[in-house]
Amino acid sequence: MPRPTILTRADFETAFARLQGAPLTLAVLDLDHFKSLNDTLGHAEGDRVLRGVERLLAGSLPTGSVIGRIGGDEYASILPETAAETALILFDEVIKHFHIHRDPQWPRGLGLSVGLAARPAHASTYDDLKRAADEAMIRAKREGRGRACIYVESKMVLKSNYYPKSQLERLAKLSGALGRTEASLLREALDDLIERNREAL
Repeated sequence: MPRPTILTRADFETAFARLQGAPLTLAVLDLDHFKSLNDTLGHAEGDRVLRGVERLLAGSLPTGSVIGRIGGDEYASILPETAAETALILFDEVIKHFHIHRDPQWPRGLGLSVGLAARPAHASTYDDLKRAADEAMIRAKREGRGRACIYVESKMVLKSNYYPKSQLERLAKLSGALGRTEASLLREALDDLIERNREAL
C-alpha cells in the first residue's frame, strides 16, 4: 500500500479544507531539543532525523491519514473519522517506536511531543483546531516531553487578577474599535508571543 506524501503547509491546509466539517482529529507533532541536535551534530544529521520521522509517520498512521510538514521540525496529521482518544493510542505507539529506535549519538532529550484536538469536540475551523492542538503539544512539553496530550479547555483566570484597570480599559476600547472580542485579541497576542519564542519550547 503506498505511503502518504508529506505535504507542504499550504497543501496540508487545503487538504483539511476539503474535509468540510467531517469528524477528525488534528495532531501537531514537534521534535524535542531538535536545535541542540543541529548544533552538535550538524544540519545533515538533523535532516536525517526529519526524514526518519516522516517515514515513521507515513508508515504508522492509518490509511486515509494526511501528513504535512508545517514548520522546521513541526509536523501535523489529520486523522479522519478518528476520536482523539484513538489518536492518543496511535501516537503513544509512534513516540515509543521513535524512542526505542533512536540513534545512540543523538542528544539524550531528543524525542517527540504531540498535541491532539478533535472536531467537533474541541473546535471546528482549522485555525481554532490548530490552536487547540498547539496548546496540547505545549502541555506535553511542559509535562516532561516525549508524550502525547489531548487538548483540555482550561477555565480562564479573571483578567483583573493579572492586568491593571488602565490596560483592561484600553483592551475594551480596542475590542470595540476592531469589532472583535477581547478574548480573541488576547489569544492573538499569545499566539504571537509563542511563535516569536518557538525555539525556547
